[in-house]
Amino acid sequence: MRDKTPLQPLPSIDPDESLEKVKRWQLIGPGLVVAATGVGAADMVATLTAGSRYGYTLLWAVIAGTIMKIVLVEGAGRYSLASGRTIFEGWRSLGRWTSWYFGPYILIWGFVYGATAMSSSALPLAALFPILPLWAWAILMGLIGFVIVWAGRYAVIEKITAAMVGIMFLVMVGLAIITLPNIPQMLTGLIPVIPQGGVVYTLALAGGVGGTITLAAYGYWLREKGWHQPRWMRVMQLDNTVAYTVTGIFVLAMLVVGAEVLYSAGYAISAGDKGLLDLDRVLRDRYGDVIGIAFLVGFWAASFSSVVGVWSGVSLMFADYWGNIRKKPSGHPDTRNGGKYFKFYLLWLTFPPMLLLLLDRPVFLILLYGVLGALFMPFLAVTLLGLLNTSRTPKRWRNGVFTNAVLVVCAVLFIILGVYQMWDTVSDIFS
Repeated sequence: MRDKTPLQPLPSIDPDESLEKVKRWQLIGPGLVVAATGVGAADMVATLTAGSRYGYTLLWAVIAGTIMKIVLVEGAGRYSLASGRTIFEGWRSLGRWTSWYFGPYILIWGFVYGATAMSSSALPLAALFPILPLWAWAILMGLIGFVIVWAGRYAVIEKITAAMVGIMFLVMVGLAIITLPNIPQMLTGLIPVIPQGGVVYTLALAGGVGGTITLAAYGYWLREKGWHQPRWMRVMQLDNTVAYTVTGIFVLAMLVVGAEVLYSAGYAISAGDKGLLDLDRVLRDRYGDVIGIAFLVGFWAASFSSVVGVWSGVSLMFADYWGNIRKKPSGHPDTRNGGKYFKFYLLWLTFPPMLLLLLDRPVFLILLYGVLGALFMPFLAVTLLGLLNTSRTPKRWRNGVFTNAVLVVCAVLFIILGVYQMWDTVSDIFS
């Protein structure tokens, strides 16, 4: 007989308790933050370019990529909840080599990505309000993100990110709808086909969109949310699935816009974030200024959510990393949100990268960034296989056959994509 007692507060949720007893919208949080943070301007350009070149042919790759991200992020969250340890503590248990890779990577990545994220957020604002140069808008975006994360608690970060997700989702899905997508042709894209010359785009769309270091930050946001025990496992899994389903729909909408607006008319967009400004001009020509402005607002929301998310999540990762190196006990205040290690990395993400906004690309730094960044996703997939199939994770929460199969596919895919990205980076530098 169904229990008729009143709903209990969320902390009482047990992994075996029916989620029907809980208002599901109250459970969505960290997954939305990690999903929104992972999708930025570069991902939008990659998806638009794929749509503009191949129409709906790579729709299946979007779906495959969404499934892979759900499995990867769920694995990171499951390890943290089941073991009570952070993902970096898990990595250290696999050997010192993880620290030798992760330490240089997170410092170089933060320095270069800080400038990239600020510039991406500034581009639509500079187009909408040309009263300031691009570099000034970029610095302003960095400072706003810095103040929000420095002063705000996790709940503030979550609310701001949710608002950004709402804006970018409504704008991009709305754009996809007004383009009147060809549904029968779209359905043909569900058949796995790699178009001639499209191997790289296929790999990038399936593996790269929404895939960054922030996937591994999920466990830290779970802890900040207060979900830090196995009883939150099913809640975490629902949170993650809903968040990446929303992200998958967003990426699908971008593919539709690329296919219907660019591919059908034979338009090509520029490489890099400025390709989104090309799309703005095309949308204004076809649908009017209001639609163009709405797109720029969605562009800004997608980019600024990455600023806030990275400033928060990767700072938490660095704080935990440095606390481990300094042999601080797990959960020490210095390693938590607002601690001195957290604040150091927040400063590192914000102010030194501003120099890159005023300088030409530093060749050696860009080279290191490209090489180390290309290795992170295979690093995450391989280490999750090691953590979730051994005694490092309680037996109840270890991987099943399907999860292992997806992680193996992820590892192989990301290694191939990583090798290509490293080659592309080296070729770009020396050409």
